[in-house]
Amino acid sequence: MTVLSRRDVLAGLAASSAATIVTAFGERPQTPASGKGAFDSGAERSQNADALRSYFAANAALLLRAPDGILKHPSVSPSLPGKRYSTQLWDWDTLWTSQGLFRLAELQHDESLRKKLSEHVSGSLLNFLEHASADGQIPIMMTSTDPDPFRIAGANVTSRNQAKPVFGQLGMLACALRGDAKWLDPHFDSILHFYDSWVKHNSSPIGLLVWGDDVAIGDDNDPTTFGRPFFASANLLLNCLFYQDLLASAELARRLGRPADHDRLSSQAEQLAQRIQTFCWDARDSYYYTVDVQCVDRRAELIPTVPRGMDMSWKCLPIKIQMFTGLLPLWCGIASQLQADELVKNNYLADDRLCARFGVRSLSSRESMYSLAFSSNPSNWLGPVWIIVNYFAWKGLQRYGYHREAGALADKTIALLASDLKVNGALNEYYHPDTGAALSHNGFMDWNLLVLEMI
Repeated sequence: MTVLSRRDVLAGLAASSAATIVTAFGERPQTPASGKGAFDSGAERSQNADALRSYFAANAALLLRAPDGILKHPSVSPSLPGKRYSTQLWDWDTLWTSQGLFRLAELQHDESLRKKLSEHVSGSLLNFLEHASADGQIPIMMTSTDPDPFRIAGANVTSRNQAKPVFGQLGMLACALRGDAKWLDPHFDSILHFYDSWVKHNSSPIGLLVWGDDVAIGDDNDPTTFGRPFFASANLLLNCLFYQDLLASAELARRLGRPADHDRLSSQAEQLAQRIQTFCWDARDSYYYTVDVQCVDRRAELIPTVPRGMDMSWKCLPIKIQMFTGLLPLWCGIASQLQADELVKNNYLADDRLCARFGVRSLSSRESMYSLAFSSNPSNWLGPVWIIVNYFAWKGLQRYGYHREAGALADKTIALLASDLKVNGALNEYYHPDTGAALSHNGFMDWNLLVLEMI
């Protein structure tokens, strides 16, 4: 998650097995005393799971905000009150926090929480949709006093970045909570216009979506996008989220009795999946890569008098940096079983490039950019374990039949968060992959709640 100023990088120390990290608030998360991780007994796992459930249950209500200022509807916060991000409404963070809270209500059989969630999840979605520009763009983040702190909705002519495509998925979750989809009917066209604006402003020549720049892209300093030219990177995170959201909205269209929209969205999703397969899968490395789409034959411009030879046969180039995003086609089901088998065997399980003691490294440990330093704006996705990354990998492993490996990753995740809670009294934003040390922002909740799906 990115804070408001763009490049105000907060310096920090890389965590070691004995280090403690000073957060932006002066809090000092401690390194867990034990690194047993996946070696916990069944009893310990159960105790850890119970501790996490109790913690989330005790704090769930604190994440449900009343209407405030321009946020006219109830909404969901990603952090505890008074902590970083707690006064902000973020795009994909709202989805993951809401999804985790929904799971909590199920586990606790808490109908009161479920009822409140139905108001706050749908309210969060409406807060976003009601601040869309005339062109369909939706802000990445809002506060009670500012509907668009990044100034992207209709005003930024350099970058057409906007909210990440998660609103179909958020709508599906809200409909599950409310029990029907009718309430969404007056607002569904806003989601469709949002998709149209993405396609209009951020489509590449090969049909994959590209980020306009690297501000607030989710995995902030992903080297395949961060610091690169505008409109250059067809980032896998963006495209896999868009694919998943198209499927969600296709189902919403079916429930709303809009067959033409259902068919169009389904077809759009299938075409996007085919493009991800065609351009992002690397058969040699058995991995999915973000691709550079700025491949242009300039002979007519640069050497117009020289006869042309063979045509340029490629339309993009893979950016061969092994980010966690290469696992996302497993999360959303785009990969074939053979591709999943090759990826898991040759990459995830092969060594410690991605698979670490406490989860999945956000960037391979063999990349030259690998770093475990504390940073905010950009947050550090160059190796630390993020629970959302563990979650994506866990879902992908499950989907393709790797249940034992998924179970081992769930054990690591539960042990990591339970240890953080025991040592530091709260959860944090990201972690050292080998020691479990908390590296950032004590009081962070957000996608940490998704560990409840692993229990």
